[in-house]
Amino acid sequence: MFPLFDLSLKINGFPMKEAKAELRKIVSFSEKEYSAFLENKKVEIVNFHLQNNPFYQELVGSNSTDWDDLPVLNKRTLQKPLLERLSNGYSPKNSYVNKTSGSSGDPFIFAKDKYSHALTWASVIYRFGWYGIDFNRSYQARFYGIPMDFIGNKKERFKDFLGRRFRFSIFDLSDEILEGFLKHFQTKKFDYINGYTSSIVLFAKFLQKKNIVLKDICPSLKVCIVTSEMLYDEDQILLKLQFGIPIINEYGASELDLIAFQNPLGEWQVNSETLFVEILDDTNRAVPNGTSGRIVITSLFNKAHPFIRYDIGDIGLLDEKSTLKKLILKKLIGRTNDIAILPSGKKSPGLTFYYVTKSIIEDDGNVKEFIIKQTKIDTFEIEYVSENELTAIQIQKIEDAITVYLENGLNFSFNRKEKLKRNKNGKLMQFISLIKEIK
Repeated sequence: MFPLFDLSLKINGFPMKEAKAELRKIVSFSEKEYSAFLENKKVEIVNFHLQNNPFYQELVGSNSTDWDDLPVLNKRTLQKPLLERLSNGYSPKNSYVNKTSGSSGDPFIFAKDKYSHALTWASVIYRFGWYGIDFNRSYQARFYGIPMDFIGNKKERFKDFLGRRFRFSIFDLSDEILEGFLKHFQTKKFDYINGYTSSIVLFAKFLQKKNIVLKDICPSLKVCIVTSEMLYDEDQILLKLQFGIPIINEYGASELDLIAFQNPLGEWQVNSETLFVEILDDTNRAVPNGTSGRIVITSLFNKAHPFIRYDIGDIGLLDEKSTLKKLILKKLIGRTNDIAILPSGKKSPGLTFYYVTKSIIEDDGNVKEFIIKQTKIDTFEIEYVSENELTAIQIQKIEDAITVYLENGLNFSFNRKEKLKRNKNGKLMQFISLIKEIK
């Protein structure tokens, strides 16, 4: 089979051969060799941005450059036009540029240099390989959203073709639609499932009602990999029962890399090849393994844009048995999304609002934070913090997008706030359902 996936990365300028070689080298390090590698990379990436990135120079200022004294960044720190944050010599044309999902309520545009992004793919390919998945040959059942506009939709479908993926759009997860999903599994030889946790769990609940085990009707299935949202223990048990295959938990962030991935021993192994992960307290000091704190991450290779001591907005703790090279994420707190139940009976995961809120994510940093609350079956409230109030045109654009992705007849109110209320863990959820409907 022709390696279309590898070819597509090469055509887009990602040096995969070099990235895969570097990753293999890092993986082979002993603990002592890894310790030296990590300290060198931390010094190297900080010095690079201090010398080449005016935005980071200003953040650090004249303060000490000892690691523990470096500023801790977050999404709000980075909500400035991208051109003001890029390192010298980098531009949107010679970098990989994308938008965060906004699932935490803090959207922004980011960049990676192409070698750094190639390492991201090398890391993903390496870990999926633990379960016999080859992106050039394995066929993916993909539970993700997809743009509804013609050009965006066709572009995503073409990428699916190159990546050997069949996409199940997750904007409508009613029983009628899920019945259609089931027919595809009966007729296609999928090797693995990958996608948003809540959508895949809803499909499993549908199978449970029909007393169907997915592996029985699609024997080619090897593994299911869930991402983007919290996978609760009871849901993992449900998925394993109804799919009849191993269920693998992934934790990542588009602006960084794959952060942690469940290894064949069942441990949530941290990506220590391209990232340095710290668990910090409220004073920005590292806590002992086994103690919960803020997950703060450094991208060791990204020269286009500084992600140095970057607070991702989650709370977690590392296992006491962790080593420097093999960190084990024992627990992750947060990163859940609710399900929206609509008047028609349609069910849509909270991540649907990622596609809706693309309408208000602009590269001017105006909208700082937002929460979407479902207060009644047909009523939603959008609270947002911004420098300037949303215009009538922007609001209309959002309402049009909501009609496309959800359905007609929904009521929305827009309330600009000085500050948004966070949960007890400091997490700002993008979507919150306040209704008592069965999910």
